[in-house]
Amino acid sequence: MSEADKQRSHRRILDAAARLFRENGIEGTSVADVMNAAGMTHGGFYRHFGSKEELVAAAFRHAVDDVVSRIEEEETPEGRAVERDAYIADYLSEAHLKELGKGCPLASLGAELARAGQAPLHEGAEAAIRMAEVLLYSDDDDKTKGLAVMALLMGSITLARLAESPENAHRALEAGKTGAALLQEHWD
Repeated sequence: MSEADKQRSHRRILDAAARLFRENGIEGTSVADVMNAAGMTHGGFYRHFGSKEELVAAAFRHAVDDVVSRIEEEETPEGRAVERDAYIADYLSEAHLKELGKGCPLASLGAELARAGQAPLHEGAEAAIRMAEVLLYSDDDDKTKGLAVMALLMGSITLARLAESPENAHRALEAGKTGAALLQEHWD
């Protein structure tokens, strides 16, 4: 297998794991499930990862990269603000509510990461810092403001996913939008 083929296989494994862990949880997803979803055999797993814990950490980091890279790659403050606002709007959308496999990895896996071993816990802690930084309203803000926005977003999507009716789910998402607008207004 060429290095390019190995990298493509590695990427397929990470894509499958990131989606399945968010959809089914860490405990609800086996290595065999991930490899099957990646179109590979279970035996090929150990050519890429030493353990499920290593896979969880790598897949989580991969998922975070997918969600926040647009904001991080934006070079101007204006562009970052546009990307951040689009991220918040996407986060508090019906699509994010319904598409667990593509959504925020912290909202889907945060509590499980705390019990999944040292490497996944470390990735979760790093992701929280990273996401807080991209959610800042200006480069001068301290990370507490970004954490406040992140807490609001994660709480809103969690409440929406717990709702037993579409109306209550919508209400939770709208409350998150109101809260985010109030925070931005307060800090401007």
